[in-house]
Amino acid sequence: MHIVAVLALDQVIPFDLATPIEVFSRTRLPDGRVPYRVRVCGAQPTVDAGAFTLQPPWGLDALATADTIILPGSADVDRVPDEVLGALRAAAARGARIASICSGAFILAATGLLDGQRATTHWVAAGLLAQRHPEIDVDPDVLYVDNGQLLTSAGAAAGLDLCLHLIRRDHGSAVAADAARLSVMPLEREGGQAQFIVHDQPPVPRGSRFEPVLTWLEDNCAADLSLDDIAARAGMSIRSLNRRFREQTGTTPLQWLLRARIRRAQHLLEATTQPVDRIAAQVGFGSPTAFRDRFKRIVGTSPQHYRTTFRRRQTVRA
Repeated sequence: MHIVAVLALDQVIPFDLATPIEVFSRTRLPDGRVPYRVRVCGAQPTVDAGAFTLQPPWGLDALATADTIILPGSADVDRVPDEVLGALRAAAARGARIASICSGAFILAATGLLDGQRATTHWVAAGLLAQRHPEIDVDPDVLYVDNGQLLTSAGAAAGLDLCLHLIRRDHGSAVAADAARLSVMPLEREGGQAQFIVHDQPPVPRGSRFEPVLTWLEDNCAADLSLDDIAARAGMSIRSLNRRFREQTGTTPLQWLLRARIRRAQHLLEATTQPVDRIAAQVGFGSPTAFRDRFKRIVGTSPQHYRTTFRRRQTVRA
Protein backbone atom coordinates (compact mmCIF):
# COMPACT_ATOMS: atom_id res chain seq x y z
CA MET A 1 0.00 0.00 0.00
CA HIS A 2 1.46 3.32 -1.12
CA ILE A 3 0.90 5.97 1.56
CA VAL A 4 0.21 9.52 0.33
CA ALA A 5 0.49 12.18 3.03
CA VAL A 6 -1.22 15.49 2.20
CA LEU A 7 0.16 18.23 4.42
CA ALA A 8 -2.37 20.87 5.50
CA LEU A 9 -0.84 24.01 6.97
CA ASP A 10 -2.65 27.17 8.10
CA GLN A 11 -4.25 29.08 5.21
CA VAL A 12 -4.16 25.96 3.02
CA ILE A 13 -5.97 26.44 -0.29
CA PRO A 14 -9.00 24.10 -0.13
CA PHE A 15 -8.93 23.22 -3.85
CA ASP A 16 -5.28 22.21 -3.67
CA LEU A 17 -5.96 20.19 -0.54
CA ALA A 18 -8.96 18.34 -1.95
CA THR A 19 -7.41 17.48 -5.33
CA PRO A 20 -4.88 14.85 -4.22
CA ILE A 21 -7.30 13.47 -1.61
CA GLU A 22 -9.96 12.82 -4.25
CA VAL A 23 -7.70 11.67 -7.08
CA PHE A 24 -5.61 9.19 -5.10
CA SER A 25 -8.50 7.93 -2.95
CA ARG A 26 -10.62 7.09 -6.01
CA THR A 27 -7.85 5.37 -7.99
CA ARG A 28 -8.32 1.65 -8.59
CA LEU A 29 -6.13 -1.02 -10.16
CA PRO A 30 -7.54 -3.29 -12.91
CA ASP A 31 -8.37 -5.99 -10.36
CA GLY A 32 -10.23 -3.49 -8.16
CA ARG A 33 -7.54 -3.11 -5.51
CA VAL A 34 -6.90 0.27 -3.89
CA PRO A 35 -3.26 1.26 -4.53
CA TYR A 36 -3.10 4.37 -2.33
CA ARG A 37 -3.88 5.19 1.27
CA VAL A 38 -4.29 8.94 1.82
CA ARG A 39 -3.47 10.58 5.14
CA VAL A 40 -4.20 14.26 5.80
CA CYS A 41 -1.51 15.62 8.12
CA GLY A 42 -1.09 18.86 10.02
CA ALA A 43 1.50 20.66 12.10
CA GLN A 44 -1.14 21.49 14.70
CA PRO A 45 -4.47 19.94 15.80
CA THR A 46 -6.60 22.58 14.04
CA VAL A 47 -5.84 24.10 10.65
CA ASP A 48 -7.34 27.34 9.34
CA ALA A 49 -8.42 26.83 5.73
CA GLY A 50 -10.03 30.23 5.31
CA ALA A 51 -13.69 29.37 4.74
CA PHE A 52 -13.53 26.56 7.29
CA THR A 53 -11.24 24.85 9.78
CA LEU A 54 -10.19 21.22 9.79
CA GLN A 55 -8.69 18.81 12.26
CA PRO A 56 -6.16 16.61 10.46
CA PRO A 57 -6.26 13.07 11.84
CA TRP A 58 -2.48 12.75 11.42
CA GLY A 59 0.41 14.84 12.68
CA LEU A 60 3.85 15.53 11.24
CA ASP A 61 5.04 12.14 12.43
CA ALA A 62 3.04 10.59 9.58
CA LEU A 63 5.52 12.12 7.12
CA ALA A 64 8.15 9.72 8.44
CA THR A 65 6.33 6.73 6.91
CA ALA A 66 4.79 8.32 3.81
CA ASP A 67 5.88 7.19 0.35
CA THR A 68 4.63 10.39 -1.27
CA ILE A 69 4.11 13.77 0.38
CA ILE A 70 1.88 16.37 -1.27
CA LEU A 71 2.27 20.05 -0.36
CA PRO A 72 -0.92 21.96 -1.30
CA GLY A 73 -0.74 25.68 -1.86
CA SER A 74 -1.17 28.10 1.00
CA ALA A 75 -2.28 31.71 1.16
CA ASP A 76 0.52 32.32 3.66
CA VAL A 77 3.90 30.94 2.58
CA ASP A 78 5.95 33.41 4.62
CA ARG A 79 5.77 31.47 7.87
CA VAL A 80 6.57 27.79 7.49
CA PRO A 81 7.24 26.20 10.89
CA ASP A 82 10.79 24.93 11.36
CA GLU A 83 9.47 21.54 12.42
CA VAL A 84 7.71 21.23 9.04
CA LEU A 85 10.89 22.02 7.13
CA GLY A 86 12.82 19.55 9.25
CA ALA A 87 10.25 16.80 8.70
CA LEU A 88 10.31 17.37 4.93
CA ARG A 89 14.11 17.28 4.79
CA ALA A 90 14.13 14.04 6.80
CA ALA A 91 11.51 12.50 4.51
CA ALA A 92 13.54 13.43 1.44
CA ALA A 93 16.70 12.00 3.00
CA ARG A 94 15.07 8.60 3.40
CA GLY A 95 13.81 8.69 -0.23
CA ALA A 96 10.20 9.87 0.05
CA ARG A 97 8.73 11.53 -3.03
CA ILE A 98 7.61 15.13 -2.43
CA ALA A 99 5.31 17.07 -4.77
CA SER A 100 3.92 20.58 -4.46
CA ILE A 101 0.78 22.14 -5.90
CA CYS A 102 0.58 25.87 -6.69
CA SER A 103 2.21 27.99 -3.94
CA GLY A 104 3.18 24.80 -2.12
CA ALA A 105 6.38 25.24 -4.14
CA PHE A 106 7.37 27.99 -1.70
CA ILE A 107 7.19 25.48 1.16
CA LEU A 108 9.33 23.00 -0.73
CA ALA A 109 11.74 25.75 -1.78
CA ALA A 110 12.18 26.82 1.86
CA THR A 111 13.66 23.41 2.66
CA GLY A 112 16.51 24.01 0.22
CA LEU A 113 15.74 20.75 -1.56
CA LEU A 114 14.91 22.50 -4.84
CA ASP A 115 18.22 24.38 -5.03
CA GLY A 116 19.82 23.87 -8.43
CA GLN A 117 16.68 22.27 -9.86
CA ARG A 118 13.91 23.34 -12.20
CA ALA A 119 10.51 24.07 -10.68
CA THR A 120 7.21 25.78 -11.35
CA THR A 121 4.31 27.34 -9.48
CA HIS A 122 1.21 29.35 -10.35
CA TRP A 123 2.20 31.86 -13.02
CA VAL A 124 1.06 34.76 -10.82
CA ALA A 125 3.61 33.75 -8.16
CA ALA A 126 6.43 32.54 -10.42
CA GLY A 127 8.25 35.86 -10.39
CA LEU A 128 8.17 36.01 -6.60
CA LEU A 129 9.46 32.43 -6.30
CA ALA A 130 12.35 33.25 -8.65
CA GLN A 131 13.11 36.44 -6.71
CA ARG A 132 13.13 34.74 -3.32
CA HIS A 133 15.00 31.66 -4.50
CA PRO A 134 17.39 32.64 -7.33
CA GLU A 135 19.11 29.28 -6.98
CA ILE A 136 15.98 27.61 -8.42
CA ASP A 137 15.33 27.57 -12.18
CA VAL A 138 11.67 28.71 -12.18
CA ASP A 139 9.70 27.89 -15.33
CA PRO A 140 6.35 29.76 -15.30
CA ASP A 141 5.05 28.24 -18.55
CA VAL A 142 4.62 24.54 -17.71
CA LEU A 143 1.88 22.65 -15.88
CA TYR A 144 4.32 20.62 -13.79
CA VAL A 145 7.99 19.73 -13.47
CA ASP A 146 9.17 16.21 -12.63
CA ASN A 147 12.69 16.04 -11.18
CA GLY A 148 12.26 12.43 -10.09
CA GLN A 149 12.02 12.61 -6.30
CA LEU A 150 10.81 16.22 -6.27
CA LEU A 151 7.92 17.52 -8.35
CA THR A 152 6.19 20.90 -8.57
CA SER A 153 3.03 21.98 -10.35
CA ALA A 154 1.26 25.16 -11.32
CA GLY A 155 -1.98 26.34 -9.74
CA ALA A 156 -5.51 24.95 -9.46
CA ALA A 157 -6.24 22.37 -12.18
CA ALA A 158 -2.52 21.75 -12.74
CA GLY A 159 -2.64 19.87 -9.44
CA LEU A 160 -4.85 17.35 -11.23
CA ASP A 161 -2.29 17.04 -14.03
CA LEU A 162 0.41 16.39 -11.44
CA CYS A 163 -1.57 13.73 -9.56
CA LEU A 164 -2.46 11.91 -12.77
CA HIS A 165 1.18 12.02 -13.80
CA LEU A 166 2.20 10.42 -10.50
CA ILE A 167 -0.38 7.66 -10.95
CA ARG A 168 0.91 7.00 -14.45
CA ARG A 169 4.46 6.80 -13.08
CA ASP A 170 3.37 4.31 -10.42
CA HIS A 171 0.88 2.13 -12.30
CA GLY A 172 0.95 2.93 -16.00
CA SER A 173 -1.23 4.79 -18.47
CA ALA A 174 -4.28 2.53 -18.23
CA VAL A 175 -4.77 3.09 -14.50
CA ALA A 176 -4.04 6.81 -14.90
CA ALA A 177 -6.53 7.07 -17.77
CA ASP A 178 -9.27 5.56 -15.57
CA ALA A 179 -8.41 8.07 -12.83
CA ALA A 180 -8.55 10.87 -15.39
CA ARG A 181 -12.02 9.80 -16.53
CA LEU A 182 -13.26 9.84 -12.95
CA SER A 183 -11.91 13.38 -12.63
CA VAL A 184 -13.43 14.36 -16.01
CA MET A 185 -9.94 15.37 -17.15
CA PRO A 186 -7.79 14.48 -20.13
CA LEU A 187 -4.78 12.40 -19.15
CA GLU A 188 -2.58 14.95 -20.90
CA ARG A 189 -3.41 18.56 -21.70
CA GLU A 190 -1.83 20.29 -24.66
CA GLY A 191 0.38 23.25 -23.86
CA GLY A 192 1.44 24.65 -20.52
CA GLN A 193 0.07 27.33 -18.27
CA ALA A 194 1.37 30.00 -20.65
CA GLN A 195 -1.91 29.67 -22.54
CA PHE A 196 -3.80 30.79 -19.41
CA ILE A 197 -1.61 33.83 -18.71
CA VAL A 198 -3.14 37.16 -19.65
CA HIS A 199 -0.57 38.51 -22.12
CA ASP A 200 -1.12 42.25 -21.95
CA GLN A 201 0.27 44.53 -24.59
CA PRO A 202 3.93 45.23 -23.84
CA PRO A 203 4.10 48.18 -21.43
CA VAL A 204 4.48 51.69 -22.77
CA PRO A 205 6.62 53.81 -20.44
CA ARG A 206 4.47 56.90 -19.97
CA GLY A 207 6.22 60.20 -20.45
CA SER A 208 9.31 58.62 -21.98
CA ARG A 209 10.79 59.54 -25.33
CA PHE A 210 9.63 56.19 -26.69
CA GLU A 211 5.96 56.61 -25.79
CA PRO A 212 4.95 58.01 -29.23
CA VAL A 213 7.03 55.34 -30.98
CA LEU A 214 5.47 52.48 -29.01
CA THR A 215 1.98 53.84 -29.55
CA TRP A 216 2.75 53.99 -33.26
CA LEU A 217 4.02 50.39 -33.16
CA GLU A 218 0.80 49.24 -31.48
CA ASP A 219 -1.32 51.00 -34.08
CA ASN A 220 0.74 49.64 -36.98
CA CYS A 221 1.78 46.20 -35.71
CA ALA A 222 0.21 44.55 -38.77
CA ALA A 223 2.45 46.49 -41.14
CA ASP A 224 5.71 45.09 -42.54
CA LEU A 225 8.02 47.07 -40.26
CA SER A 226 11.78 46.78 -40.17
CA LEU A 227 14.36 48.11 -37.73
CA ASP A 228 15.08 50.85 -40.26
CA ASP A 229 11.41 51.89 -40.18
CA ILE A 230 11.30 51.97 -36.38
CA ALA A 231 14.61 53.83 -36.13
CA ALA A 232 13.43 56.42 -38.64
CA ARG A 233 10.21 56.91 -36.68
CA ALA A 234 12.26 57.35 -33.47
CA GLY A 235 14.69 59.72 -35.21
CA MET A 236 17.83 57.84 -34.23
CA SER A 237 20.28 55.26 -35.52
CA ILE A 238 19.52 51.54 -35.28
CA ARG A 239 22.34 51.12 -32.75
CA SER A 240 20.98 53.89 -30.52
CA LEU A 241 17.45 52.58 -30.94
CA ASN A 242 18.37 49.08 -29.79
CA ARG A 243 20.32 50.33 -26.77
CA ARG A 244 17.78 52.88 -25.55
CA PHE A 245 14.79 50.69 -26.34
CA ARG A 246 16.15 47.88 -24.17
CA GLU A 247 16.95 50.34 -21.38
CA GLN A 248 13.34 51.56 -21.27
CA THR A 249 11.35 48.41 -22.11
CA GLY A 250 13.65 45.52 -21.21
CA THR A 251 13.47 44.02 -24.70
CA THR A 252 14.33 44.75 -28.34
CA PRO A 253 12.09 46.68 -30.77
CA LEU A 254 11.35 43.60 -32.88
CA GLN A 255 10.60 41.39 -29.86
CA TRP A 256 8.26 44.08 -28.53
CA LEU A 257 6.53 44.19 -31.92
CA LEU A 258 6.19 40.39 -32.05
CA ARG A 259 4.50 40.29 -28.64
CA ALA A 260 2.12 43.04 -29.71
CA ARG A 261 1.23 41.02 -32.82
CA ILE A 262 0.64 37.84 -30.81
CA ARG A 263 -1.62 39.68 -28.36
CA ARG A 264 -3.63 41.04 -31.29
CA ALA A 265 -3.86 37.51 -32.68
CA GLN A 266 -5.12 36.17 -29.33
CA HIS A 267 -7.93 38.70 -29.38
CA LEU A 268 -8.92 37.77 -32.95
CA LEU A 269 -8.83 34.06 -32.15
CA GLU A 270 -11.13 34.61 -29.18
CA ALA A 271 -13.51 37.10 -30.76
CA THR A 272 -13.79 36.04 -34.42
CA THR A 273 -14.15 32.91 -36.57
CA GLN A 274 -11.62 34.05 -39.18
CA PRO A 275 -9.25 31.33 -40.42
CA VAL A 276 -5.90 31.15 -38.67
CA ASP A 277 -4.01 31.92 -41.88
CA ARG A 278 -6.01 35.11 -42.38
CA ILE A 279 -5.37 36.18 -38.80
CA ALA A 280 -1.65 35.55 -39.34
CA ALA A 281 -1.68 38.00 -42.25
CA GLN A 282 -3.81 40.53 -40.38
CA VAL A 283 -1.37 40.77 -37.49
CA GLY A 284 1.69 41.16 -39.70
CA PHE A 285 3.09 37.67 -40.27
CA GLY A 286 4.06 37.02 -43.86
CA SER A 287 4.01 33.26 -43.35
CA PRO A 288 1.29 31.24 -41.54
CA THR A 289 4.00 28.76 -40.53
CA ALA A 290 6.08 31.50 -38.92
CA PHE A 291 2.96 32.74 -37.13
CA ARG A 292 2.16 29.29 -35.73
CA ASP A 293 5.75 28.76 -34.58
CA ARG A 294 5.95 32.15 -32.88
CA PHE A 295 2.49 31.80 -31.32
CA LYS A 296 3.35 28.42 -29.80
CA ARG A 297 6.69 29.74 -28.52
CA ILE A 298 5.06 32.65 -26.70
CA VAL A 299 1.66 31.24 -25.71
CA GLY A 300 2.62 27.60 -25.24
CA THR A 301 0.02 26.05 -27.53
CA SER A 302 -1.14 26.21 -31.15
CA PRO A 303 -3.45 28.98 -32.43
CA GLN A 304 -6.18 26.45 -33.18
CA HIS A 305 -6.01 24.85 -29.75
CA TYR A 306 -6.01 28.29 -28.14
CA ARG A 307 -9.12 29.21 -30.08
CA THR A 308 -10.87 25.96 -29.15
CA THR A 309 -10.05 26.43 -25.47
CA PHE A 310 -11.00 30.06 -25.10
CA ARG A 311 -14.01 30.18 -27.38
CA ARG A 312 -15.39 27.20 -25.45
CA ARG A 313 -14.73 29.06 -22.21
CA GLN A 314 -16.67 32.10 -23.50
CA THR A 315 -19.57 29.84 -24.54
CA VAL A 316 -19.72 28.27 -21.08
CA ARG A 317 -19.70 31.71 -19.43
CA ALA A 318 -22.48 32.92 -21.73
